[in-house]
Amino acid sequence: MSVYRCFVEKKTPFATEAHGVKNDLRIALMNDDVESVRVINRYDIENIDAQDFQMAERTILSEPQVDTLYEETAPTPNEDEWVLAVEYLPGQFDQRADSASQCIQLATMKQKPEVRSARLYYIKGKLTDGDKEIIKKTLINPVEAREAALEKPETIHQTYEKPELPEILDGFIDLDEAGLEKFRNDLGLAMDLADIAFLQKYFKNEEKRNPRITEIKVIDTYWSDHCRHTTFNTIINNVDIQDEQIKKSYDEYLDLREEVYQGKTKKPLSLWDLATIGAKALKKSGKLKDLDESEEINACSVRIKVDVDGEDQDWLLMFKNETHNHPTEIEPFGGAATCLGGAIRDPLSGRSYVYQAMRVTGAADPLTPVEETLEGKLPQRKIVTTAAAGYSSYGNQIGLATGHVTEIYHPGYVAKRMEVGGVIAAAPSENVVRERPVAGDIVILLGGKTGRDGCGGATGSSKSHNVDSLAKDGAEVQKGNAPEERKLQRLFRNPEATKLIKRCNDFGAGGVSVAIGELADGLKIDLNKVPKKYEGLDGTELAISESQERMAVVVRKEDAAHFQRLAEEENLESTVVAEVTDEARMVMYLDGVDIVNISRDFLNTNGAKRYTDVIVEKHSDKVKNSCDLSFADHMEAMAEDLNVASQKGLVERFDSTIGAGTILMPFGGKTQLTPAQAMAAKIPVLNAETTTASIMSWGFDPYEMSDNPFTGAQESVISSIAKLVAAGGRWHHAWMSFQEYFGHMYTDPKRWGQPFSALLGALKAQRELEIGAIGGKDSMSGTFENIDVPPTLIAFGVSTAKADKVISTEWKRAGHDVYLLKPTYDAYGNPDWDSVRNTFDKMEALIRDGKVYSAWSVVNGGVAEGILKCALGNQIGFTIEDGVNLDTLFDKCYGAFMVETDSPIDDAELLGKTMEEYAIVYNGGKLDLTDLQKKYEAKLQPVYPYTDINPKKDIPEINYQANEVLHASYTVEKPHVLIPVFPGTNCEWDTAHAFERAGAEAEIFVIKNLTSEDIEKRANAFAEKIHASQIIAIPGGFSGGDEPEGSAKFITAFFRNPKVKAAVTDLLDNREGLMCGICNGFQALIKLGLVPYGKIIDTDAHCPTLTFNTIGRHQSMLVQTRVASNKSPWLKHCKPGEIHTVAISHGEGRFVAEDDVLKQLIENGQVASQYVDLQGKPTSDVRFNPNDSYMAIEGITSPDGRVFGKMGHSERSGKDMYVNIPDQKLEDGIFKSAVEYFK
Repeated sequence: MSVYRCFVEKKTPFATEAHGVKNDLRIALMNDDVESVRVINRYDIENIDAQDFQMAERTILSEPQVDTLYEETAPTPNEDEWVLAVEYLPGQFDQRADSASQCIQLATMKQKPEVRSARLYYIKGKLTDGDKEIIKKTLINPVEAREAALEKPETIHQTYEKPELPEILDGFIDLDEAGLEKFRNDLGLAMDLADIAFLQKYFKNEEKRNPRITEIKVIDTYWSDHCRHTTFNTIINNVDIQDEQIKKSYDEYLDLREEVYQGKTKKPLSLWDLATIGAKALKKSGKLKDLDESEEINACSVRIKVDVDGEDQDWLLMFKNETHNHPTEIEPFGGAATCLGGAIRDPLSGRSYVYQAMRVTGAADPLTPVEETLEGKLPQRKIVTTAAAGYSSYGNQIGLATGHVTEIYHPGYVAKRMEVGGVIAAAPSENVVRERPVAGDIVILLGGKTGRDGCGGATGSSKSHNVDSLAKDGAEVQKGNAPEERKLQRLFRNPEATKLIKRCNDFGAGGVSVAIGELADGLKIDLNKVPKKYEGLDGTELAISESQERMAVVVRKEDAAHFQRLAEEENLESTVVAEVTDEARMVMYLDGVDIVNISRDFLNTNGAKRYTDVIVEKHSDKVKNSCDLSFADHMEAMAEDLNVASQKGLVERFDSTIGAGTILMPFGGKTQLTPAQAMAAKIPVLNAETTTASIMSWGFDPYEMSDNPFTGAQESVISSIAKLVAAGGRWHHAWMSFQEYFGHMYTDPKRWGQPFSALLGALKAQRELEIGAIGGKDSMSGTFENIDVPPTLIAFGVSTAKADKVISTEWKRAGHDVYLLKPTYDAYGNPDWDSVRNTFDKMEALIRDGKVYSAWSVVNGGVAEGILKCALGNQIGFTIEDGVNLDTLFDKCYGAFMVETDSPIDDAELLGKTMEEYAIVYNGGKLDLTDLQKKYEAKLQPVYPYTDINPKKDIPEINYQANEVLHASYTVEKPHVLIPVFPGTNCEWDTAHAFERAGAEAEIFVIKNLTSEDIEKRANAFAEKIHASQIIAIPGGFSGGDEPEGSAKFITAFFRNPKVKAAVTDLLDNREGLMCGICNGFQALIKLGLVPYGKIIDTDAHCPTLTFNTIGRHQSMLVQTRVASNKSPWLKHCKPGEIHTVAISHGEGRFVAEDDVLKQLIENGQVASQYVDLQGKPTSDVRFNPNDSYMAIEGITSPDGRVFGKMGHSERSGKDMYVNIPDQKLEDGIFKSAVEYFK
């Protein structure tokens, strides 16, 4: 069949991406020579007939309201325009092309066509050849993409010759030492010479044969630092500690080893032992009674009680931190996305539901000019912005609330990016079954298919790097597909499925070889059965590819068919790929030949034992920073410090409210400007209510750790736990997980001294607080040539609390006293642990007694940082008490608290009093907080903009008072609500729960599209379900990942199915039914014509639509909306002029319409709501109107009001939510109104 080609370009008013690219190129070139940029998407499609292609290019690949479509031929460039075409490398996952293919299949109900996409940049300006090279480096990351040809190919179908079986390495067992070293270097192996010699000995003496290349690669992966923590497990021979403070802690550690291993075989002295012995000691002494232990190691797991509709139930709380430093350094989007994907899959494989995420990252200065970028590296600005886009894209699509985001800046992170994701999850204990696999059990592979992405990722993450190595690492980066992982989440939330699972492992580092290989000692794996993204993969690639969104589960043979049926109901592919055997060997077959056949005992050796010596050098007493600045100058310098300045423009691209359980918004106060220091959310009980909440925090200061890793690690722990306490958690009921990240150790004892002393400090903190680090993750390759990352030990803390007892950071009102509670430290930097414990106890008691309005845990910028940030949220000023000196204000003191109260606090220092005037008064002088706020917000605007995006416009209030509201002519006791779930939908549970709370009966219906037959069956079944329903509610999400280049195209393709369309028409025209669409659902309704026209039509260029936010990225926050009309039955209980608070989370929510259409909508009462500012006035200000919608419109209806579309997530409502946002009136009455329409 022919290749059909088309080009799609956003019309000038909607070309947000092109405008962003122009700005990026001007920054990269450091001039304004780029006059304009056009971005045109190119689609090549094969295996499709002409009629279907014409349908697809007009309804799926483009939208007439906002796009210009060019058929077959691209627009001719002007004389001063240079055209650069960019496409993904073969084998890289292209979500745009994949979603386009799926949408076309959904619309035609035929087999998927092949689709290839590219992006054409028309760049206007006087560009030199040097400029063009800089532009190419800016727009093309060679790890994932390449310059594309402009000519149309005859075919895009890739044909592959069947690969030969992996070669047998003849002569390997006879190589001498020099030959082994050459072999190791030629293959780019991560293992060292000792490992390869150990491996050679095994094959020579035990297997008595030469290995195949696949066996070498599998073992290299198994023994990598990433998988087996070889650095942490290196045996320490001699320890030379030249610092008496640290020597004392080391001696205490040796004594602890005697206690913990009494009557047992001692573990070798290693970093691993140092990292884990604290929890072991606490467990032995009975201090870790709630620890949940099993042979499965999925994530940190503890037993908690959860209040479910007033009844305490047994639950498991799981948490995990994951790092993707190397992948994010070389391919920021994919690396960061799969950092979160990997973090999710660990507790998910433990059969728990992941409901909140935290992101802590490290970068060098993102304001560094591009020309100062190190050779072989991406610019810091490119890394930080693209990584943020990747992580947020994945989390937003899968439906995971990111409750806290912080980026830490330190020059050492130019060596290698730090990308850390932490997640928290929970499940009823009864849903989690863990049994040891036995011979005859089978292994089922679930989810995504296998490609070349991620081959060698584990070993790549285990190596230090230089310019040459970075150029070769493209295949090591995994590619994320969040909609696929969302299906896994749905399956693993079904207890009928989870109770069939005996053991589970997620596909991360090492692919099949590790994910399946770790499930049992004896395994026969059939690589021919592993589903492939494309043909041409050889046996080694099938064995070690780290393609994402895959799970391996062990079930009894008799349960397999049932389990696979449950997977199929969730639109998940599942395949039996292996069998458990009673012979302790891992055997992989390809075409009936065993290409891997290795003893389990040998694999479990983890390679040759490694040994090292450690030298810990002496550290001096802490030196106080002397500063001659005035108070005002000091405050201004602090406000513009990279590690203090506002990160709101970074944070608000992450969805923080999905799941309808968020207690603390990332920013609090009426202005949403005071940052929260921890994240808090209600436990995700399904179809029920709870008052039980989790709190998660982190602690780490790279400058303190660089000065002294021993005391710096203690401060990491203290800071993390202090943030928990300040948020309402209990330090006596808390757990930790560590993230270690250091430069490569090589064989230098002094380099080994850094993690050694840091872990000694962390151990001391665990013992003093009796809080165990029950998990963690180490990354020991933070070196680029001669540059190291700063010594890094992040302490993640977790606790539980009652949702209504959670405390936030923003000052609540004027006239309150603010006190300082603080522990003491000695000159060396050691905390007085009695004072730390007493301070924590006192803070908890104050919260318990209801005396705390807000609390701030003192961090990097000292008390002064707290004063600035606590003031911002509610625009409250502060008078500093006489006698409070600059040291008190600006010195760091981890573990200290600023407490807002209206009660006197004994044994605490009074810092001052809050006041109405927005200023800081100190020693008779006054500092205007408005000016200070501008400096604070301006610093990172060039990287993460969020102010002054839209031109200010006067927008009138819209008012339409209906005299009568529609009511159905018949009654229904419990109206039936049909909620479709498409690949990428993520708000179905929240939507169902909102309707059920209002008295409706909700049914979630999964749309399946694994085959064309699936689509036809589900379309027919959905049409039948509509006939039995009164309401259709299309929930939010990212159907198809909001691709191809636009939202809701999956949904519109499905609803245009003749049977579905007929059933919708019958519901609305004959049965007086209702429809609503929220966010992604609203996007679907407007693109179908259901709003504003009340029926499914073929839209044209004159129809209103929703398009991309003018800020050029996703926006997530709470906004205020004003009711403009009560004509709709959905708004029965509303009055025009009422103000509501509602969560928004979207990248494509800008309502646009022609003037005459707007006029008609307003006159007919179809404009339901407008975005308003803090004064209740409609506005174009991006702080309040997040997308620059015309007339500030947030929601519209059909002519009679029965179809309602809105961007705000009204379903994300409930008790004890968003406690740091004052005066909120959550907009959840629409569900009650819909139910009453049928009463």
